[in-house]
Amino acid sequence: MNEPSLANAPSCEGNGPHAEGRSPATEPTYPTGPPPAPSPSPSSLTSAARRRWARLCRAAEHHGPVLALYGALKLIGFCVFMYLLDSSGDFRKKDPRFGGGAHAWDVLATWDGWWYQQIAAHGYHPALVPVPGAGGLITIEGNSAAFFPLYPALMRLVSSCTGLGLFGAGLLVSVAASFVAALAIHAVTARIGGRRAGLAAAGLWAVWPGSGMEWSAYSESLYVALAAWACYAVMRHHWITAGILTCATGLTRPTATALIASLAVAALLAVHRQRREVRRWGDAPGPDGKRRRVEFLRPLIAVAIAPLGLFGYLGWVGYRMDDYSGYFKLQEGAWAHTFDYGKHTLDVFTSLPVGHFDYLFAYPYEDLIGVGTVLLALIVLPLLLRLRPPAVLVVHTFLTIALVLGSQQIFGNISRYLLPAFPLFIPCAVAMRRLSTPVLCTVLGIAALASGSYAGYALFELGVP
Repeated sequence: MNEPSLANAPSCEGNGPHAEGRSPATEPTYPTGPPPAPSPSPSSLTSAARRRWARLCRAAEHHGPVLALYGALKLIGFCVFMYLLDSSGDFRKKDPRFGGGAHAWDVLATWDGWWYQQIAAHGYHPALVPVPGAGGLITIEGNSAAFFPLYPALMRLVSSCTGLGLFGAGLLVSVAASFVAALAIHAVTARIGGRRAGLAAAGLWAVWPGSGMEWSAYSESLYVALAAWACYAVMRHHWITAGILTCATGLTRPTATALIASLAVAALLAVHRQRREVRRWGDAPGPDGKRRRVEFLRPLIAVAIAPLGLFGYLGWVGYRMDDYSGYFKLQEGAWAHTFDYGKHTLDVFTSLPVGHFDYLFAYPYEDLIGVGTVLLALIVLPLLLRLRPPAVLVVHTFLTIALVLGSQQIFGNISRYLLPAFPLFIPCAVAMRRLSTPVLCTVLGIAALASGSYAGYALFELGVP
């Protein structure tokens, strides 16, 4: 084979662009921009997919049992509730707005649910309209301004995005929020009593008195989801997140007053604790090796953000009514709801045990459940304090109970009004964590069967939810 000879190789001379016999058009071109980014190799794509899959598996392992337990228990109670409604058939004789309907599930969107659908469809028209010739408790016509805007806004948004009717959209929001609340209750409880206690607390959320409201066109699930995650954010010192979530609760229910106050107390205690540590250690690192500095800004920003939703809505209603106490006048004149420092609650507790039902808004069976719920809360409260939970949980629970017991209202509603006091689940869950898994599931399963009656049917059909 003949090797190429260097003698026959072209000379470097005359190889420029103007060399004889070469045209400038044949000059090679070189890119002037940045080189293209290298395409990811299959191995890197596989590695990223593996990492995503691993994260998904860890999330499923952590949250899956919570969602499965809550969903199974709630489904049991819901099916029992629907069966009781259908077997009694009493709802078919009632007005579709007041506990009636063509199907058993229509009951879930009556009473307050009817108002939420009206707001989602037509918006607000705040006004104080006197009832002609009225001289009793009800002196003002009912108005949509008594119901806070976040839940109907989400109802309308989901309806627009999915094509569901307002009833279906409202149920979807409530059911989804109830699962979010279960995760939040698990997270809060797990920080105090461990993951097994958190699992039990999520189960208690499914069977607690008043839990029948969680899968209905009511705002309880949404409120508890926001409030529980706000408390968790405070416990983790994620102040801005806590402030935003608390602000959202102020657009959901007036009970947000308790959460706003609890966040403010927790923020002030955190600032005081940091100041004390700075005075103790100065610029020197503490025992954990970290330098101490007082973080005023974030807790104070959270305190400033927290009440904006509640005050903003009440202020807007007052402006539209030309009366800045208009919301409270509407509650008292149209629903006979007012803060009476516990007079009505005392009246119920002194009348019901002796078989007298001459108090305001008497619904005996529903009221018995309300009395049982109050007694349960008062028994569990000292057990909660023994666990030394964070201040945000203590203040929130105390104020929620005080606001509920200190108000004149339909007493049978107390079981659902106390649902936001979810820290009451914690001592019960801590005690239940000692149970084996089969025993725990059996206990909660029996409670779920019974909850179809005491937490669902009794509220919607034997009283007013």
